[in-house]
Amino acid sequence: MKQHAAHPTWFRLAAVGVTAFTIAALAACSSGQETAGPADSGGTKDGTLTIALLQKQGDQQYFIDEATGAKDAAKDAGDVTVNVVDLGTDANKAISEVEAAIAQQVDGIIIVVPDGKIGPQVIQLANEAGIPIMAADDPIEDAAGVAAAFTGFDGASMGEKVGAEAARLYQEAGWTAADTRILSAYRQDQPNCVERIEGAASAFADAVPDGPEVIDIGTDNSATDAQDKAGAVITANAGVKHWVVWGCNDENETGVVTALQNSGVASTDIAGVGLGAYLTCKDWNAGQETGNKSALFISGVEVGKAAVGSMIALLRDGTELPPKTVANTEIVDASNWEAKGVVCT
Repeated sequence: MKQHAAHPTWFRLAAVGVTAFTIAALAACSSGQETAGPADSGGTKDGTLTIALLQKQGDQQYFIDEATGAKDAAKDAGDVTVNVVDLGTDANKAISEVEAAIAQQVDGIIIVVPDGKIGPQVIQLANEAGIPIMAADDPIEDAAGVAAAFTGFDGASMGEKVGAEAARLYQEAGWTAADTRILSAYRQDQPNCVERIEGAASAFADAVPDGPEVIDIGTDNSATDAQDKAGAVITANAGVKHWVVWGCNDENETGVVTALQNSGVASTDIAGVGLGAYLTCKDWNAGQETGNKSALFISGVEVGKAAVGSMIALLRDGTELPPKTVANTEIVDASNWEAKGVVCT
């Protein structure tokens, strides 16, 4: 783990523009779209379609929701089967499952890579087999640096919304930098996590120029690991009164908040901002006092629907895959999470 000031010069200061979408529009993209990335080969295919959805960390709730959305889109289209495969965090398994999908002669591949470094290889495999491939959640590029079609979120923008919300909570609480620390938990070798975390820190620093010290905690992006790794940090900072928490996903943020609460920190001294809302909502649903104060709601269901809808449009109608489909996100809390459509499981 490493520590740094809340506003290092290398943080991104601007987010990529975000394009809102609706599922209907995604499933039937109009002409005039920018040409999609590699492996955008389609046509008009009759009969049953088979699409492989290969997901990293498929046991996480977000990806379970994404698989549900993908299957819902397939059911709505009719004569479409989605084969979901959990890749865990194994990049080698991802490659072998792409090869297996090709051997099974699937019609299209949607992949959430465990490691972006395998992008060139999986794209080449699909291209050579003549099977269209698109990325979900984590962008990938071919060997020439050309991005595959992508459906997911804008990482920098997501992080900035989290950081801005954390700054609001910090300022409203009236805390000071001297007795507050920010715990930032994420998998540090995962580019999309780095992008989110940098966005959060940048937005917080913009709102609070002389803010608290940020302590980065390297995790495997699971709640258990985040909770375990946070324990040592909390012990080493026994004099800290207040804590701001964010992470790459809900697992990281809720894991750290749990560690803080288990160590005796009152929920009123914790300002945790989740990223996903599918875990932060559990305390709200139970009516518990919690350090999980709010979260950025991202819908795995909608991303799954959008990705499969785009792939079906390519295969059925020859409609080009949208180069980059970016989903909407918004901050929710205990007062509005149900009305906003968060599914708490």
